[in-house]
Amino acid sequence: MDLRIARPSAVLAFAAALALSACAREEAPAGPAIPPTELAATDTPPPAYPREAECDSEGGTTVLRVTIERDGVPARVALAQGSGNEALDKAAIEAVQAWKFRAATRNGNPVVHTITVPVTFPPVLEKPTRCFAQGSQG
Repeated sequence: MDLRIARPSAVLAFAAALALSACAREEAPAGPAIPPTELAATDTPPPAYPREAECDSEGGTTVLRVTIERDGVPARVALAQGSGNEALDKAAIEAVQAWKFRAATRNGNPVVHTITVPVTFPPVLEKPTRCFAQGSQG
């Protein structure tokens, strides 16, 4: 029985040839890259102006932190900065909780996204007639 030990140079040459042949293989090209899409508001009706704030010509801006789930529905709506009027802040939160969005996507899959939303209540310049009726009672 003839047992020969391979020379180290022959082993190295074989390993190099094997490595080069692996590099020469062409892999199937990856599918086309799917570009990301950004979050988009689809249904954002304005909040109802609280009656007392409207009649007192109070205005302000409420800033909310809103987390939009993969289905486009706000999951969390939190007050980031109040307007200085609790009724305006409450109306803003209630309105934004009902808003609808088209979720942002990454690689074609919807992702959770958090945004900052300012909700502005401009001061009412001309009071509705119901404000005067309210003040005349009593």
